[in-house]
Amino acid sequence: MSATSIVPNAAPTGEWNLPSRGRVAMFSLIIGECAIFTIFVVAYIFYIGKSLYGPTPQQVLEIPVFGTICLLSSSFVIWLAERALERNKIKLFGAFWALTLALGVIFLIDTGFEWHTLIYEKGLTISTNLFGTTFYSLVGLHATHVLFGIIGLSTVLIFTLLGKVREEHCERIQVLALYWHFVDAVWVVVFTVVYILGR
Repeated sequence: MSATSIVPNAAPTGEWNLPSRGRVAMFSLIIGECAIFTIFVVAYIFYIGKSLYGPTPQQVLEIPVFGTICLLSSSFVIWLAERALERNKIKLFGAFWALTLALGVIFLIDTGFEWHTLIYEKGLTISTNLFGTTFYSLVGLHATHVLFGIIGLSTVLIFTLLGKVREEHCERIQVLALYWHFVDAVWVVVFTVVYILGR
């Protein structure tokens, strides 16, 4: 084989870019939050049926269908908002973003009504029994995350109404949307464990 027949490796044609700091930070946050939720979910599953006295989940829990539909549909709506911003349709983005916010607020209000009924009509508090402790801890942890998400969504909506959000902010908007998708995905797990398996 002659020296002229040896061909050096060709350099890669595509460029590799570092992922954005925002995405890395959000994925790190989500991984940490997944660990926390896993602990609470496992504790809830472990203590199912171990309360020494009532009320029991079968006696007091009703499936929150309306709130669940609102929260899960908000993931699709926020995705539509992201697509609108990518196409620089700011008004459409603002409309979808406001609808996402409204759906999240409705979910929290629905949770508030559920808790009011459980506490004042059915006598289930966080200190009533083991079920009450694990229920309010797990569902309350999720509701707190929804509240933080609503604060973030509200902040973006305010900036949108002030004309400060533009197409160049897509990356930052998508990072916040990742958090909202995470909150929705966690609700699927919480809903299944608490309202389906736990009853």
